[in-house]
Amino acid sequence: MNLTIHWTFLPHNDPDASLAFYRDTLGFEVRNDVGYGGMRWITVGPVDQPQTSIVLEPPFADPALTEDERRTIAELMAKGSYARIVLGTSDLDGTFERVQASGAEVVQEPTDQTYGIRDCAFRDPAGNMIRINQLH
Repeated sequence: MNLTIHWTFLPHNDPDASLAFYRDTLGFEVRNDVGYGGMRWITVGPVDQPQTSIVLEPPFADPALTEDERRTIAELMAKGSYARIVLGTSDLDGTFERVQASGAEVVQEPTDQTYGIRDCAFRDPAGNMIRINQLH
């Protein structure tokens, strides 16, 4: 098999703030920005990886969600424990400085982990955990 990661989804609760973070802070290109029913789905991705995309989606778009489920999702997002993604960079310290300078919430400064990687962590505007690994 020859599989690649094509799409992944992260929730957002403020499309403009999420767009600014992923486009302006992380440098991803905007591939699509679709509105429907008062909601927005924004597709972004690394410029040099056109086959890999992140869809920033409204977390409550599924009409089958109950009010309790919506409330639980909102609580988990507020705590930063609903969704996460791990990115990689060849310059962890430089990337950390750029993201930190944007005002993003720092969860962890660049650290050598006991399990063999060096990484840092932020939260995006929706509270999603963004871990960034040093690539070798």
